[in-house]
Formats: sequence, C-alpha cells, structure tokens
Amino acid sequence: MKQILTIAGSDSGGGAGIQADIKAISANGGFAMSAITSVTAQNTVTVTDAFDLPIQLIEAQLDAVFTDFDVASVKTGMLSSSSIVETVARKLREYAPKSIVVDPVMISKSKFPLLKAEAINSLRYTLIPLATVITPNVYEAELLAAQDIHSTEDAKTAAKKIAELGCHSVLVKGGHLGEEKAIDVLYCDEDWSFFDAERIDTENTHGTGCTYSAAIATHLAHGKDLIEAIQVSKAYITNAIQHGLNIGNGQGPTNHFYFMD
Repeated sequence: MKQILTIAGSDSGGGAGIQADIKAISANGGFAMSAITSVTAQNTVTVTDAFDLPIQLIEAQLDAVFTDFDVASVKTGMLSSSSIVETVARKLREYAPKSIVVDPVMISKSKFPLLKAEAINSLRYTLIPLATVITPNVYEAELLAAQDIHSTEDAKTAAKKIAELGCHSVLVKGGHLGEEKAIDVLYCDEDWSFFDAERIDTENTHGTGCTYSAAIATHLAHGKDLIEAIQVSKAYITNAIQHGLNIGNGQGPTNHFYFMD
C-alpha cells in the first residue's frame, strides 16, 4: 500500500487539517502518516485558538516517518510560522520525496489567521519551489501573486506568476469565484488545463481544500500523472461536497466516505 505523509495542523472538529487529510488519503486507497505542526481549537463555526508545536518535535516527527516508511508522496497544509515553513522545507530537501503537494493554508473559513504574515515570504521562497503542485484557493493565490482575481482569466495570470517562484505546477481553485461552474485552473509546463464541476448549493464545505489536496497527493503516490490525479481528486471532492454532513452549528464537513453510505 502506498504511504502518504501529511504535514499540517490538527482540527479538533475533525473536518479539516490532519483529520481531513487522513480520511481523504484512506478513502483514496493510501496509508496515511502525519506530522502535526500546530494544534487548533476549532469546530464547524470558528477557530478559537491555536498552538504551534516546538520545532524540535516537528523535526522528530518527520525524521521518524522518513527513516522508517517508504514515503510515496507528501502533502503540506497549515505551517503557521516562518520557522515551521523553513523547517519543513529543509527536511523535504533532505529526504527528497518524489511528489510534494503544497496546500498554502492561510486563513480559516471563519477568518482566523492560520499563517502569520511574516511567514508568507518563507512560503514563497523556501517551500513553494519544492512543490510538484501548489493548490491555492482564490484568496491564497491573490496573496501569493499580489493581484486581484475575479475571473478564470485572472486565475490564469496568477497561476503563471506563482509558477515563477520555481514550483512545477500551480492549481488555482475556482470554488470562491462567482462563475457558473467551479473551474480550477492548472498551469503546468507552460500549458493550461481546466477542471470544472457543477456548483453545489450547500454550506457543508468545511475542509474542502485539505481534502482535495490530500486526494491529489494520494493519486500521485499511486503513479497517476498530475492531470489524471487532479481529475480523479476533483470528482472525489465534488462527491464529498455533494454528500456533505449537516452536523455542528456552522459549516459542516465534507463526507470523505460518502461511497460507504
């Protein structure tokens, strides 16, 4: 079984972060391993607090996994500070996994900052250049590309700018654009690909970005090329949203195991 490592924060509500990643990796046929960077207190309504783990413990988790398991791919999520970003980047350079999916988590749906402002340049210049693919939503792509995004054409421009930071491919997700369909824009090797899905009228979308990127990492580990990995993962996340769970008092989570219902 392919072994996939997620490096991210913990969500006590279970819908996003490490918990969502582990569910998505498992649902897509991989074995999930984790290195926790931060612990958050959150639920479907809000994030109330967060605590970063000591750098020494983050390093120890990464060393423990990489020195024992055959890591087929890595996905990164919440890396809240410059020191965490730089530590993770250094360890990824040391162990050189074949595929790295960077989900540049910056802010929660309830607007709680999950990436300190001082860490954005660390993300740009130490981690993004290592990425097989980076998967920003519109808000994250706007910050990384330093431009507004209001359309798919704007997303194309932003993706190309972000790719100039040195990463292999950029997938700008269109879920937050007001267009008729949710269109994700991939810039890879100076070429464009587009992945669309019908918009689903639901508020139960907690953890969609985490889930989508973890699924992509899993299918890259299975040996799919990037376009196929995104296609399969786009179908998976669309179904997970379609069957989202109406639990909690806010935005419920996606249903990672919808196919078991």
